[in-house]
Amino acid sequence: QVQLVESGGGLVQTGGSLRLSCATSDRTFINYAMGWFRQAPGKEREIVAATDWSGTVTYYANSVKGRFTVSRDNAKNTAYLQMDSLAPEDTAVYYCNVANGFQAVRTKTYDYWGQGTQVTVSS
Repeated sequence: QVQLVESGGGLVQTGGSLRLSCATSDRTFINYAMGWFRQAPGKEREIVAATDWSGTVTYYANSVKGRFTVSRDNAKNTAYLQMDSLAPEDTAVYYCNVANGFQAVRTKTYDYWGQGTQVTVSS
């Protein structure tokens, strides 16, 4: 199981930007597709963005399309989520995870989640 550590969250005003990181020391990271997820208080966890192993194929939830950008640097075993034009509804704990295959990122039942990173957008 790939151990992932999310970082980069914080408090930002509406319209601001943050860049989240998802890092691992596991060199098999390159073999996996990965996704970014978020969970707001009282809501279910939802997928935000995903990318295949190469970073060239991407998926975005409609709510973040055009504002968020997912990328990865396999040489650093790290993935990123650039979040621009942030809005209060983006407030949540953000998590990353990996899956065997791009489609599986959205369909897999995940057994393990890291601690996540809190993003708070003030109005």
